[in-house]
Amino acid sequence: MDTKIGALDACHPMSSDVGSIPTNGVVSTIQNPAIPMTSAESTLGRHLARRLVQIGATDVFSVPGDFNLTLLDHLIAEPGLNLIGCCNELNAGYAADGYARSRGVGACVVTFTVGGLSVLNAIAGAYSENLPVICMVGGPNSNDYGTNRILHHTIGLPDFSQEMRCFQTVTCYQAVVNTLEDAHEQIDTAISTALKESKPVYISVGCNLPAIPHPTFSREPVPFSLSLKMSNQMGLEAAVEAAVEFLNKAVKPVMVGGPKLRVAKAGEAFFELADACGYALAVMPSAKGLVPEHHPHFIGTYWGAVSTPFCAEIVESADAYLFAGPIFNDYSSVGYSLLLKKEKAIIVQPDRVVIANGPAFGCVLMKDFLKALAKRLKRNTTAYDNYHRIYVPEGHPLKCDPKEPLRVNVLFEHIQKMLSSDTAVIAETGDSWFNCQKLKLPEGCGYEFQMQYGSIGWSVGATLGYAQAASDKRVIACIGDGSFQVTAQDVSTMIRCGQNTIIFLINNGGYTIEVEIHDGPYNVIKNWNYTGLVDAIHNGEGKCWTAKVRYEEELIKAIETATNEKKDCLCFIEVIVHKDDTSKELLEWGSRVSAANSRPPNPQ
Repeated sequence: MDTKIGALDACHPMSSDVGSIPTNGVVSTIQNPAIPMTSAESTLGRHLARRLVQIGATDVFSVPGDFNLTLLDHLIAEPGLNLIGCCNELNAGYAADGYARSRGVGACVVTFTVGGLSVLNAIAGAYSENLPVICMVGGPNSNDYGTNRILHHTIGLPDFSQEMRCFQTVTCYQAVVNTLEDAHEQIDTAISTALKESKPVYISVGCNLPAIPHPTFSREPVPFSLSLKMSNQMGLEAAVEAAVEFLNKAVKPVMVGGPKLRVAKAGEAFFELADACGYALAVMPSAKGLVPEHHPHFIGTYWGAVSTPFCAEIVESADAYLFAGPIFNDYSSVGYSLLLKKEKAIIVQPDRVVIANGPAFGCVLMKDFLKALAKRLKRNTTAYDNYHRIYVPEGHPLKCDPKEPLRVNVLFEHIQKMLSSDTAVIAETGDSWFNCQKLKLPEGCGYEFQMQYGSIGWSVGATLGYAQAASDKRVIACIGDGSFQVTAQDVSTMIRCGQNTIIFLINNGGYTIEVEIHDGPYNVIKNWNYTGLVDAIHNGEGKCWTAKVRYEEELIKAIETATNEKKDCLCFIEVIVHKDDTSKELLEWGSRVSAANSRPPNPQ
C-alpha cells in the first residue's frame, strides 16, 4: 500500500507541532514566504492546501464527489497534508470536530448539496461546542452561476444558494468562491475568522477553479497574523475591583469551571486562580477534562441533583460562587432544577463579567480577569475544609460472582484502572455521559463529550478525528449500541488509518437515555452481532481485534489482551449488559428532564 505523505491511505498523523497555533494568537509561520512559484503551483487549490498546513489542520476528512475531485487532487499533492477518506459526510464532519478538540482546528471536504447537507448536522454540533472547523465544499462550475441551468445534486431549481443559506446559521462566515479574482481574500478571511471566533466556517469552491493559476497565488502564502483581542483596561480594573469586594467578604466561596474555558483559552488562568485563592474547585459536566482533577482542592462535578458525591452540597450552600464560562441549559441544569441564586454568583463569560445579578462589565476577557483576580483575592479554604470534613470515600461495586452477568458499574471500575496520562476518554451521548463523569482523570488524561448538542452517534467520527490528532494518546471510547448503529461505518476508517483505539460497545438493547426520559417501543432497537460486524469491516486488512464479554472474568481477560498483546490494534470490546442496568444518575436526571419537557403550555 502506498503510504507516502499526502496519499489517500497515508493516515498516520504528523507531529502535533506542525502548523500549531501559538498561544499568543499568531498563526505559525513558514520559511521564506516570498518565494515565487511556477504557474503550475500558483493555484487556488495549492493555496488552500498550504493554509490548512499552516494552521495545523494536517489531516483533512473527506468524501469524494464529482464537484470536489479537482480540489481533492490538490490537497493530496500537498506535502504534509493527509487526506482521509471517510464512509459518509456526517462522520467526516464529526471527525473534524474530534480533531479540532485536540489540535485546535479541524477540516473536512465534501461535495455540493448532497454532501453539504449531509455534513450540516456535524457542523452544527461543532458550532454549539465552539470548535473551529473549516468545512470545504466543491461547488458548481463558475460558468453556471447566474444562468437558469438546473444541476444534479440540487433540489431541481436554478438557485445554487440553498446550501450556503443552510450553513449561515451554523457557521460564522460563508465564502462562495466562484471567481479567482477574490478567491485569495475570501479563503484567507474565512480561515482567519474561524480561528478568531472559534466557530466553523463554510468555503464553497467552484469545481473548475482549483487547478487554474492566478497571479494572486503566485507566491507562497504569506502567513497571516490574527489580531489579539484585548480587554478594556478600565473595564477590567472595575470588574476586578467589584469581584474582589464581593468575594472577599464571602464566608465560604467556591469556583466552578464551565465549557467556555476552552474558547476563552483561560484554562491556565483558571488553574492559577484556584491555586491562589484556595476555594473549593468544581467543574460543570460539559467542562470535564478542561479543569485539572488532580488539583488538591478539586471536589468533583457540579451537576445539580446528579453531581458527584458531596459536590452539590458544597456548591449550593456557598454564599458566593464564581462560574467561569458556564452554559446553563436544560441538560446541564437537570431540567432547570439547580439550587443557585443569581445574587450569589459571579458569571465570567469569554468577554463579559456579571457580578451578583447586578453590575455587568463588557469587553473584559476571561483570561485577563481571572489572572488579575488571582493577585487580589484573600485566600479562603472554608468551603474546601467543609467538603473535607463531610466527604466519605466512595465504595466499590460488589464483585461479580463467576458467570454472573456483567454490571455497568463493574465495567467502569475496570475502565478507571486503564486511565493514565497516555489515554483519552470519548463519552457518547447516553448513559456513558453519567458513568464517564464519575471517572477520575489522571493528570494529562484527555476527555471529550458533546453535551450541548448531544447528537447520538457523534462519538464514532469524533473518536476517529481525536485519535488522528492525538497520536500520543490511546483513545478509550464508550459507546452505546443505539448510538453506534447511527455511525458505525467509520470504524473502517480507524482500521485503515492504523489507529489503536479501544472501543467499549455497551450493548443494552436500545436507547437507554431516552427510556429514562420517556419510554416507548421506539426505544428498542434490532440487536446486531457487533463483533461480527466489525470483523466483517476488518476483512483481514489492517490491525483489528474484537471480543464479546458477558461476565467480569471475560472483561478482565479482554482488557488484558487489549492493553498488552493487542496494544497496537484497534480493539473492539462488545459488553453485553441488562437493558435496565443504568447509573442512578441517569434515573434521577431522566425524571427531571422528563418533567421539564412535559410542562403544560402557559395560560394565554
